[in-house]
Amino acid sequence: MDIFSGFLNYVVPFVLVLSILVFVHELGHYLVARWNGVKVETFSIGFGPEIFGWTAKSGTRWKVSAVPLGGFVKMYGDADPASTPGAELEQMTAEQKAVSFHHKRLGQRAAIVAAGPGVNFLFAILLLSGLYAIVGQPFTPAVVDEVVAGSAAAQADLRGGDRVVSVDGKEISRFEELQRVVQDRPGQPLAVVVERGGQQLDMTLTPQPHVLTDRFGNERTVGRLGVQSNQLQTVRHDPFTAVWQATKETVFLTGVTLKAVGQIIVGTRSTDELGGPLRIGQMSGEVAQGGIVPLIWFMAILSINLGLINLFPIPVLDGGHLLFYAAEAVRGKPLGQRVQEYASMAGLALVVALMVFATWNDLVQLRVVEFLGSLIG
Repeated sequence: MDIFSGFLNYVVPFVLVLSILVFVHELGHYLVARWNGVKVETFSIGFGPEIFGWTAKSGTRWKVSAVPLGGFVKMYGDADPASTPGAELEQMTAEQKAVSFHHKRLGQRAAIVAAGPGVNFLFAILLLSGLYAIVGQPFTPAVVDEVVAGSAAAQADLRGGDRVVSVDGKEISRFEELQRVVQDRPGQPLAVVVERGGQQLDMTLTPQPHVLTDRFGNERTVGRLGVQSNQLQTVRHDPFTAVWQATKETVFLTGVTLKAVGQIIVGTRSTDELGGPLRIGQMSGEVAQGGIVPLIWFMAILSINLGLINLFPIPVLDGGHLLFYAAEAVRGKPLGQRVQEYASMAGLALVVALMVFATWNDLVQLRVVEFLGSLIG
């Protein structure tokens, strides 16, 4: 029963969430390819042996495959799911070239490749817009209710009832916005404008560094002012405002993710935070148990991450193909076939290495390695 319960609580939500996001991503490639007259041979959710599928009138084989860790769209002229040019491209007839991906104009090929990640961002906006319009967006006015004694806010004479107007010249309307700025700037002075009794006051606040430890044991340093606001509201927006707020949130989450990746690359943030499929599966199960609203929010975040990851300039990813196309635009002709092959092999090796490293992190953080070690010992 425990195994069956674990399967229902973790594996099923993980497969469902990932399959939806992969379908959305590949649908972006598919729709723009068809719009540009490219014949799509295969649309697969998952890799490996086919579990079930059907062939549409267009000739596309739609299928679900055994390994639910991704998917692909194989277009006419591709030698494999990674869109490697096939050996028969030069022998194609005029009719075949007309529906071949690799015979389309540079701009068309770039649009088809970029459509996958682009639709992931649009899907995140759609999910968040629906939440903000139907359920509402969490909203806390940027008004201070309590100031912790001895905190950075107390030292700067911030008081209960003060409303934060701006930080470093950027307008602040929500307490959540203030928290985000402060957390990212531990130990760094902030030029803050507050409204008190109808007057605006200029202050300099320096967030105190504070070490946070997440549930996986990872530590990171964030800034804290020592203020609280107890005016949490849930604001339902009209459709247009919901889309605007969802777009702003998507842009913010994208920036936060890129900043975190940059910090990991330069070594100011631990690589222990990198998670793979096991940790995503665990989080999917835990979030799903909280209900449909947090699950939709989680899907939006994952969709943003999936779009970003695919835009990284690594061969075999969409960003790698776009990098090849950028080189083609500069040179006036495609890179040599051998150069592309070597770059793709290097990119594949890097992706596999990152996947292995992330999975190892999962095994360590979920204490699987510790458990196996205890068995051996």
